[in-house]
Amino acid sequence: MMAREKIKIKKIDNATARQVTFSKRRRGLFKKAEELSVLCDADVALIIFSSTGKLFHYSSSSMKEILERHSLHSKNIEKLDQPSLELQLVEDVNYAKLSKEVAERTLQLRRLRGEELHHLSIEELHHLEKSLEAGLGRVVAKKSEVIMKEINHLQEKEIQLMAENDRLRQEMLKVANARKQIHTEMANVIGEDGQSSESVTNISNSAGPSQDYDNSYTSLKLGLPFTG
Repeated sequence: MMAREKIKIKKIDNATARQVTFSKRRRGLFKKAEELSVLCDADVALIIFSSTGKLFHYSSSSMKEILERHSLHSKNIEKLDQPSLELQLVEDVNYAKLSKEVAERTLQLRRLRGEELHHLSIEELHHLEKSLEAGLGRVVAKKSEVIMKEINHLQEKEIQLMAENDRLRQEMLKVANARKQIHTEMANVIGEDGQSSESVTNISNSAGPSQDYDNSYTSLKLGLPFTG
């Protein structure tokens, strides 16, 4: 199979072929733009002017709103590229506020750990004590809640284990009863077999004396001496 020859990208001289290619590529481009908008949840706007000056466009939402956003974004980029003195002052003020707030929060955390207390007044120390007591109360309450949940969980697990033990005990009793029944039936069968053997033995023993009688009778008929 021959490989498809790659089309060289250059202007198509034939006007008819150029128009056909323009229509096909334009529809494909619009389709790709729509897929990009749906798959990636993006706002997409596409504007095309043909060689004859005809306008074609596609937008995933309002074309006007997308163009306004583009214009505003471009203006903001220009401002960032050329920062003004006023903007620099605003940034310095914000940085100073943030730095001060971070320092205050850090000092509060250190005092909650019992550090940096030498500059505090009685009233400030009393307020800090109340804050620590309130925080400790919440910690104790949360700890109690966690402990109770763990106890309830262990109790539920204990109930499940007891139920499982009862089930296993019932299963063991069933197995033991089944074995006992099998042993009883085997004992009955063995007893019946022993009784049959004993009967056969008795019959054989009872046949013995009659044989001796026949021998004595035969001796008498032949005239041989008979010993009682």
